[in-house]
Amino acid sequence: MESFYTLQGEGFHQGRAAYFIRLGGCDVGCVWCDVKDSWDAEKHPKFRVDEILIRMKEEVLLSTQQKKQENIKPIVVITGGEPLMHNLNALTAALQNEGFETNIETSGAHPLSGVWDWICLSPKKFKAPLPEVVPFANELKVVIFNKSDFEWAEQYAAQVSPICKLYLQPEWDKALQVTPLIIDYIKAHPQWELSLQLHKYINVP
Repeated sequence: MESFYTLQGEGFHQGRAAYFIRLGGCDVGCVWCDVKDSWDAEKHPKFRVDEILIRMKEEVLLSTQQKKQENIKPIVVITGGEPLMHNLNALTAALQNEGFETNIETSGAHPLSGVWDWICLSPKKFKAPLPEVVPFANELKVVIFNKSDFEWAEQYAAQVSPICKLYLQPEWDKALQVTPLIIDYIKAHPQWELSLQLHKYINVP
């Protein structure tokens, strides 16, 4: 659907430079989704893996070779839509071969493919994660839309690995109402941390 070089605005890697690849196609159907244009994959062009890599090298400020020399491993975030609707083995292998750190943001509703340095699992009530995907999460990020979502969050916190990072994130349009609830919840349950959509506050993609 689109690709762009920006800052990661959410979760564990918030504030780091990251190249985003947003893939078209999603059957999860979150009512509050802010990229509904991504849902129909057929509306977007298809690119070969080598074409994606060429475009990345043009847009990222330093060349890949410079990054290797400086021991910098830049992040590439594969997102959607729901990226796991696609087989990501070839794409992630090529990215890692070029020295990129591969991150994914997924609902976990489809089988896991690809080779990942970091998996952010964001489970959705509209289509729950596959049980076999959940244990691989490095980060659990639950969007809070209403009070019942805290129970949903705990349901998956009990299933991820003990070292998985736990985040609660207010749904953007309801942030004024739910952020105080999240703050109170984290104070009572300090295993959780707050994730804010920083990119929206600083007006970057």
